[in-house]
Amino acid sequence: VQLQASGGGLVQAGESLRLPCAASERTLTMGWFRQAPGKEREFVAAVRWSGVSTHYADSVKGRFTISGDNAKNTVFLQMNSLKPEDTAVYYCAAARSRIILSAIRSEAQYGYWGQGTLVTVSS
Repeated sequence: VQLQASGGGLVQAGESLRLPCAASERTLTMGWFRQAPGKEREFVAAVRWSGVSTHYADSVKGRFTISGDNAKNTVFLQMNSLKPEDTAVYYCAAARSRIILSAIRSEAQYGYWGQGTLVTVSS
């Protein structure tokens, strides 16, 4: 599975960005992770297509929305009310299987990764 993410850029605090990610094949779980400078990569959001369910990190809940079109193998991360601490490289990830809820935040569960797109939020 190949993943192509895009949509990153430089915005001011309070503004919005939408990150699209297209997969070359159908997957049952797609997610977003991010890595800020000097920090480890962390979970942001995920969607499980079979019986659609969405999941978010506490730090983005209420501001970010993950959505998409499973038939088109595409997922979007809508990021509103951006903060400087959201500055990071954002990675799209996918798994062929439906990841169980308890493991949805684990990088190890996702076998496929996109190249990353940089989001910079200025204060």
